Amino acid sequence: MNKHKIFIAITLLEIGLGAMLFISGQSAVRAALSQQIGPKQQLVKFFDLTDLSIWTEARYTRHPSQTDFFTPFQDSPSSLEHFPAGSIISPLQGTPETRP
Repeated sequence: MNKHKIFIAITLLEIGLGAMLFISGQSAVRAALSQQIGPKQQLVKFFDLTDLSIWTEARYTRHPSQTDFFTPFQDSPSSLEHFPAGSIISPLQGTPETRP
């Protein structure tokens, strides 16, 4: 057998093994998450929790899913961003009616 055929066979074997490991890992993560999601949902309902608060600076960066479009510009329409978190978080896509 030529060296290039051995190389191609080993490469294909490694690709197949990598794909099997990836699929196995994905199914293991899904199984673990499906067991954890029920108790977490009960905890959220019991304590009446909202979305995760990421930053404490400005109200439009605390809960990005619950913000409006004009809040960052309420001081002045042409004002510059003065909170560091406002430059890190990306704006939500779509209009409020089309957001998930």
